[in-house]
Amino acid sequence: MTPDHEVSGLLVLALALRAFSSGCTALTGVEAVSNGVPSFRQPKAANAAATLAVMGAVTVVLFVGITTLALVSNVHVVDDVRRLVGAPGDYEQRTVIAQVASAVFGDGTLLFFAVQAFTAAVLVLAANTAYNGFPILSSILAADGYLPRQLYRRGDRLVFSNGVVLLAVLAGLLVYAFDASTTRLIQLYIIGVFLSFTLSQTGMVVHWTRLMRAPDGGACRGSAALHRKRLVNLLGACCTGVVLVVVLVTKFTHGAWIVVLAMPALYALMQGVRTHYAHVADELRPGPGGVTLPARVHAVVPVSRVHAPTLQTLAFARAMRPSTLTAVTVATNPAETAELEREWMDRGIPVPLTVLDSPYRDVTGPLLDHVAAIRRESPRDVVSVLIPEYVVRHWWEHLLHNQSALRLKARLLFRPGVMVTSVPWQLGSATSRRTPHDDPRRATVDT
Repeated sequence: MTPDHEVSGLLVLALALRAFSSGCTALTGVEAVSNGVPSFRQPKAANAAATLAVMGAVTVVLFVGITTLALVSNVHVVDDVRRLVGAPGDYEQRTVIAQVASAVFGDGTLLFFAVQAFTAAVLVLAANTAYNGFPILSSILAADGYLPRQLYRRGDRLVFSNGVVLLAVLAGLLVYAFDASTTRLIQLYIIGVFLSFTLSQTGMVVHWTRLMRAPDGGACRGSAALHRKRLVNLLGACCTGVVLVVVLVTKFTHGAWIVVLAMPALYALMQGVRTHYAHVADELRPGPGGVTLPARVHAVVPVSRVHAPTLQTLAFARAMRPSTLTAVTVATNPAETAELEREWMDRGIPVPLTVLDSPYRDVTGPLLDHVAAIRRESPRDVVSVLIPEYVVRHWWEHLLHNQSALRLKARLLFRPGVMVTSVPWQLGSATSRRTPHDDPRRATVDT
């Protein structure tokens, strides 16, 4: 055989593999049937197999029919319109379906637009498959600790709402990044689908092999049925693996390289999530003796002025019966601090008021230092910081108040031995029109 014949043979083989892989992409979507087997009526396996057979027959008929009409109509589709000979400079390439419909029914006719509308409807239903499958898959992975736990819970509409929202955001980003080009986006889809096919078929081969080697396999061990099932899955793994390799090589420069980089990164991310949850579980596991009771509880109430929320917080703190109770204010304005001390004495509030100096008019820092000083004096004690809050109805009302208490709470959360308690005060605007189903937001009082 001459070298030219060898090269021609390799080209024919490569062309055949390319056609085989391109034809296999038409089968993507059959995994929706396997994912939905639990939703079928009994007998589930027979009904799922019948549905799969109908889908395969319809797919073959449509594929052969569209291919025949495309050949008869001289449809031409290329990845770059500049490669078309004789095409005008402003030529916009249509899809195969659009070109076939134009040749059969005429351009701009009612049937032409009907074909386009039904094609769009089919694509919308095809996209719905991902919204059915991904939230369930993400819930399973979240239950095993490989994805955030928020994806595990069902929403109030009995669907995994967080998974749907996450998929919508990711899909929107991909559409924007690839300029809504289906030719470029399909490369990402094909690689992911056939990689999952190959891994699932390989996993079934491993499953049948372990079942055959199991010491308690009984009469089923080494039976012809298990050998046949393993052979079928092995053949499927080889076929899908060949398609995966061919598509990966031929489509690498067309966008498949993104999947090659994204999959290891996603795997590392999932392993990181799993490791984080494992570390958290280890830290949260109680010791043999449980949790030691604190020796004493020191209550601290930050105040800025004497008003109803402050008095309510002080009353609640006194009802807790802490070991010590102190009201703390930061002297950022001498006149306001003097007025606060005078009103405190006039009202005869039975709680000592401690004034903290703040030469740089910082509120959070002196309070944190005061709490840290209590912790240094009594490491076995607990400091409980009770922060007055009041509830407002409208979101824009939050903008009218500073968020010093919110910043204080955020800083105190990272201090060991410190407990933070919010004491809400409902304003009239929030209570007069509030219904039992409302969930008003809280705005922190200026402390």
